[in-house]
Amino acid sequence: MSTEVLSIRISKELKKETEKLRLDVKSIVEKALIEAVEQARKKRLEEAINTLLQEIGEIPEDDWVRVVKECRRER
Repeated sequence: MSTEVLSIRISKELKKETEKLRLDVKSIVEKALIEAVEQARKKRLEEAINTLLQEIGEIPEDDWVRVVKECRRER
């Protein structure tokens, strides 16, 4: 896996505290970013599904029945 450099600015106090507590900042930030990316992907997928459901809801039931019957006949 290749890596990239990500540079951020934080307060001096926070940096000193992370050093004092010997926190693994890289792991903490990486985990937080992974969670944020997953959450954003889920939200995007949810929005796409909702859009599709709205479009599907506009299709009359008779059309659905016809399409299902055609698919069954093709098998």
